[in-house]
Amino acid sequence: MAKIQNLPLEVLEQILLLLDPLDVSQFSQTCTAYHALLYGDPTDQHLWRELYLRQPFDDLRKCFTSLGSPPKQIDWKSRLQRIMRARTVITNVSVCRPEERCVVLQTLVDLITSVPPVIDPDVIDLSMNHVWATAMLRGSILLEHEEWKLTEDEHQLRAQLHTHFGLTARDFQHTQRTASRAYVYAMRNYKYDNDFGPFVMDGSGCVNWVHVRAIHHVMSMHIVPATEETESAEYNLFPMSMPWTQSILPNAMDLDAEQDWAGVAGKWQCSFCFVDHRELLIYNNFNASDDEPLHAEIFDDPDFVEVFRSIFLELRIIGTEDDPDHPGRPRINFGGSLDGHAIFVGWVKLTPDNQIRWHFTSGEQGNAIWSSEGVQVGNIRSKFGILGSWTTVLHDRHDPVGPFWLWKVGDATEDITV
Repeated sequence: MAKIQNLPLEVLEQILLLLDPLDVSQFSQTCTAYHALLYGDPTDQHLWRELYLRQPFDDLRKCFTSLGSPPKQIDWKSRLQRIMRARTVITNVSVCRPEERCVVLQTLVDLITSVPPVIDPDVIDLSMNHVWATAMLRGSILLEHEEWKLTEDEHQLRAQLHTHFGLTARDFQHTQRTASRAYVYAMRNYKYDNDFGPFVMDGSGCVNWVHVRAIHHVMSMHIVPATEETESAEYNLFPMSMPWTQSILPNAMDLDAEQDWAGVAGKWQCSFCFVDHRELLIYNNFNASDDEPLHAEIFDDPDFVEVFRSIFLELRIIGTEDDPDHPGRPRINFGGSLDGHAIFVGWVKLTPDNQIRWHFTSGEQGNAIWSSEGVQVGNIRSKFGILGSWTTVLHDRHDPVGPFWLWKVGDATEDITV
C-alpha cells in the first residue's frame, strides 16, 4: 500500500487544499518535512494563497481598504491564520485569551472593511466576507456577552463591529434600548473635548465607536421597530446593516483624482430624533454636574415620546482644501439646500484614525442654529450613510442634543422617490 510520504508533492498539496485550514495546521505538526512544506519558506505563499481562496471569503486581490485603496501587499498565511483564530473565538468566546482579544476583534473589523467595492449600485453584489461574518456573528454571543472585562480599545473595536453588523436579537430588548437612549441623550457626553459629537473625550478627534453604536441603536429602532417578526428574524436586513457598508465605486473611478472623493454631492435624507426639552433637562439634572447619577427611568415611562422626523436635502461641493495628513483626500467644503433654500454649510475630512468625519451647521434665513457632527459608517461612499449627533451652534449648558442619520438617496441629477 502506498504511503502518504511517497505521494508527489503536487498531489499532496491538492489533498491539503481540500482540508479545513485548522486541519492543515495539525497536519504540519506530524513531521518535520510537512512543517517545512507549509512554514519553511516565508516568501513562498502559493499554498496559503490557494488555501485562502478555497474559503468562503472575498479574493484579497479584489478587495479595497475602507478608504478605497487597493491592497499593496498580501500576507495570505497571516490573514488566514488570524481569521481562523477569530472563527474559533466566535464559536466559543471562552477560549479567547485576554492578550489576544484586541487582535481577534481587529481581525474581524479588518475582514468586514476590506471587501470588493460595488461597481453598479443597482446590482446586488454581496461581499463574501460580509456573508460569512453575518452568518457567524448572528449565532454568536461575541458582540454582547459580559464574560470579558474589556479594555477601552476592546470596547471600541467591539462597538465598531456591532455598528457595522446591525441589530442583534438582544437589541430589541427594552432594557437595551433604554441604555442606548440614556447614553445618546446624556448631555455630559457632549463637550468641547469631543467637539460635541461621537468622538473620544481627549480632543484627538478620533471616533468613539461606543457612542456611534448607541446612536445606531436609537435610530435603527425607528427603522426596524420591535415586532414579533423582527425580534424572531435570523437577521434584519435594512440600510443600517452590514450589506450597506460596501463602497460604491463605478468602474475606473480613481478617488485620488476625485474632488468629491466622499460622494458628498447629491440628494440626501436626514432623519433625526429629539425628546421634550424639559424631560431632557430633568433626565440630565439640568446638566449641573457630571458626577450626579442619571436616572434612565424616564425612558421607561409609558408616556415618554421620542420624535423621529426626516427631511430631504441636496448637497453640492463648494471647494476643497489640501489635507497634508491625508494626501489624495482633501477636506471637502459643501453647501446644502432644503426646498431650494440654502440652509446647510459644512465639510468632510478624515480623522486622525482614518475615519470619514462630517460637520455641518444649519438654520434659517442665513442664520446658523444647529450644529451636527457625524461619522461615515462602512467604507468610503457606502450606502450606510452617516451617524452622528446634533445640538445648537451656541453649545450652551442647557441646549438640546439628539442623534441623526444622513444617507444618500440619489445623485444630484436624479429625482427623489419617496
